[in-house]
Amino acid sequence: MELNFKQRIFGLDALRATAILMVVSSHVLWIYPKSNAFIPTLFELFGFWGVELFFVLSGFLIGSILYKTFVNENFTLKSVFHFLKRRWFRTLPNYYLVLILNILIAFFLGFSIENTGSYFLFLQNFASKSPAFFPESWSLSIEEYTYLLLPFSLFFVGLSKVKNKAKLFLLVIVALILVFWMNKFYYHSQHKISNLSEWNLNLKSVLLYRIDAILIGVLVAWFSFNYSSIWKQFKGVFALIGFAILFFLMFGLIPMNLTIEQNPFFWNVLYLPITSVAFAFLLPFFSEWKTYANPVLYPVELISKISYSIYLLHYSIILQLLRVFMDTSQMSTTERHFFTFIYLSITFLLSYILYRFYEKPIMNWRDKQ
Repeated sequence: MELNFKQRIFGLDALRATAILMVVSSHVLWIYPKSNAFIPTLFELFGFWGVELFFVLSGFLIGSILYKTFVNENFTLKSVFHFLKRRWFRTLPNYYLVLILNILIAFFLGFSIENTGSYFLFLQNFASKSPAFFPESWSLSIEEYTYLLLPFSLFFVGLSKVKNKAKLFLLVIVALILVFWMNKFYYHSQHKISNLSEWNLNLKSVLLYRIDAILIGVLVAWFSFNYSSIWKQFKGVFALIGFAILFFLMFGLIPMNLTIEQNPFFWNVLYLPITSVAFAFLLPFFSEWKTYANPVLYPVELISKISYSIYLLHYSIILQLLRVFMDTSQMSTTERHFFTFIYLSITFLLSYILYRFYEKPIMNWRDKQ
C-alpha cells in the first residue's frame, strides 16, 4: 500500500533521495571536461556510493519483510511467491519498459547491441562484465537475483523444522554473505587488477561478487528486530561510526598506501564490504527519524518515490539522447551549466511522469490483489 506522509520514514526517504542524487551527480560529469579537481573526483565517488547505498537500503527493506514473514508465519512456497510477486510488480514493469526504449533508440540511431536477450533475464553481468549497452542495469541484475536467492534459501532451510527461526534466519544470511565474500577471494586469486576502470567493470559490477552488499542490509534488518534497544539507544554512535568509515574511505586510503596499484587485495576483497558496512551503520539513526517535521522536507519524499524512475531514465535515455543532438564539447562553461539545468529538469519531469502514470498505477493494482 502506498504510504502517506505520516506513515513514511523520513530518514529512509532522505537516504534514498541522497543515493539517487549522488548517482545523477556522477553522470553530470559527462557534460564537463575531464578533471582531477576535488569536486569532480568527489562526484565520481558519489556515483559509486549512491548505488552501494541503494543496495544496503534494499537489503534492509526486503530483510525486514522476509524476517517478519519467516519468523511469524509458516514460510511456504506460497510465501516465497507472494514476496516475489510484490517485488516483481515493483521493479520489472519499469525495467522492461526502459529496456525496450533503449533497444528502440539504439536501433534508430544505428548503434549495435551485444547479447540483447541477456538483459531480459538479467544475465548481462552474471559472471563477467556487461556490454556497454544500458550500463546502469548492472545493479538491477544484482537486486533481482537477490530477490530469488534469499527467499528460496529461507524456504529450504525452513524445511528443517528448527524451532528458533530468528537464529536460523541469521545463519542463512551469514552463510550467504560468506559465500559471496569468498567469491571475491577467488577473483583476487585468479585476476590481476591494475586500475580502477578494470576493477569497476570486472569486479564491482559483476553479480557473482556483489550480492553480499544487499545481504549486509538484510543482516542489519535482523539486528534491528533482535536488538531493538541497542538499535535505538546507540543510533547516534552507529551513525558516527558509519560516517567515520566513509571519511576514511574518502581521505585515508592514499596516505595509508591503500591504492589499487599498491594493495589490490584490499580493493578486491575488503573495500566493497567495508563500504556496505559503513552505510549499514547509518541505518539505525535514519530509520528512527520517522516524521516529516516541516513541509519544506516534502520534496525529499517525492525524490525518494521517483528515484527508481530517475535511475532508469537519467543516463542511457535522457543524457545520451541529449548528447546525440547537442554537442557539449564546444560549449562554454556557462553553456554547460545551462545544459546541465535542462538535463536535470527533463530528468526529474520525465521521471515523475513515469512514476505517476505508469509505476504508481501498477503498484496500486498490485496492492488490490
